[in-house]
Amino acid sequence: MDSQTSKIELVKMILNIENDKFIEKIKDFIQKETVDFWEELSLPEQKEIEKGIKELNKGNRIEFKDFLKKIS
Repeated sequence: MDSQTSKIELVKMILNIENDKFIEKIKDFIQKETVDFWEELSLPEQKEIEKGIKELNKGNRIEFKDFLKKIS
């Protein structure tokens, strides 16, 4: 079954559900699954990750054990 067919089948099943609490659980689950983790990060966290990516792209890397020393 392809993705589009699965979506249609899922919508059909949801339309037949009469339990409001269960529908709310489905809605909550879908919303949580579609949230981009990046949006959940603080601005300083985002900046730090961007900084790290730039450093990696420049070829600046450190050994994992050295990283662990740095953060502990």
